[in-house]
Amino acid sequence: MAGDVFQSIVPRPAPVQTEGALPWIKRNLFADWKSALATVIFIGLALWALPNLFGWGLTRAVFSADADACQAARGLGACWGVVTEKWRIIIFGRYPFEEQWRPEVATVLMVGAVMASCVRAFWKPWLGLMWLGVLAAFFTLMGGGILGLSSVRTDLWGGLPLTVMLATLSIFFAFPLAVVVALGRRSRLPAIRTACIVYIELIRGVPLISVLFMASFMFPLFMPQGMSIDVLVRVLVGITLFAAAYMAEIVRGGLQAIPKGQLEAADTLGLSYWQTQRKIVLPQALAMVVPSMMNNFISIFKDTSLVTIVSLYELTGALSLALNSDVEWRPFKIEAYLFITAIYFTFCFAMSRYSLWVEKQVSVAKTR
Repeated sequence: MAGDVFQSIVPRPAPVQTEGALPWIKRNLFADWKSALATVIFIGLALWALPNLFGWGLTRAVFSADADACQAARGLGACWGVVTEKWRIIIFGRYPFEEQWRPEVATVLMVGAVMASCVRAFWKPWLGLMWLGVLAAFFTLMGGGILGLSSVRTDLWGGLPLTVMLATLSIFFAFPLAVVVALGRRSRLPAIRTACIVYIELIRGVPLISVLFMASFMFPLFMPQGMSIDVLVRVLVGITLFAAAYMAEIVRGGLQAIPKGQLEAADTLGLSYWQTQRKIVLPQALAMVVPSMMNNFISIFKDTSLVTIVSLYELTGALSLALNSDVEWRPFKIEAYLFITAIYFTFCFAMSRYSLWVEKQVSVAKTR
């Protein structure tokens, strides 16, 4: 009718709330009776263990570098004094004490460069130049011998700076090598395909500790008389080759997931082999294997602990070096290992979260 006035219906709330803390708890912790039972059991274990753990780690713990106080609290509270006393050796290894500001600055520069490289706003052409500058600054600070810095041999490098450097450069060099090897394994040329298969299967057939041993002790035997390559370089090459072999198989899995029709379409358009790989195949293949690749990166970071067998004392080796030579602090290895565990966890957790961010960005791009 002409006199009627339209009135909208007041919106009613949704019958089931799907956002917020309570829906999340119900969905993830009490979805069914099995999940609810597991949640109750874990909550009970936490209520039983956390008070004792809290007392051992905080209220009854010793934080000062007092070996006698730590001995008195042994079995009752943690001795974080071992970290207070030995943190310099754990973090910097055998690097000269009065020069330890150099590895500290070098590590901050490299970690900062890695963090900048993970931010999309810094994905500019000058990023490569920045990395060249960071690497030059890192090795200048660590090695010295120029700009008035005293020279420090590579066998004295250790602790966190060595761990960060080995992991970063191994990942940096292993990734492009892995892509090339993965493409080579799928090549139609028998010689290239066979060489890549032999490399992958040979490296994957031995543990990393064997590769490091060969690189450190066996490889110099094949060098010409009087010629020697620094042990740090040999170890870096060994880790890179080992990581690239595993990463190549991850990349190959992504390559095999690309539908054959896309390759045929690229051939129809007249694209060359490398144009097809660069514009069509590799972007999709690498996006598919982001979680597996990040697992491999995390594994590389943790595997750097094995370089101790060739007398390079990275973070774990530096801890053993700090405690084995001191009888007073040797009984408190648990607290020291918890300290480096926190360092490893911080780096690995950050890499894991970044991987989730990359996956989210890839999924958004696919839905466009």
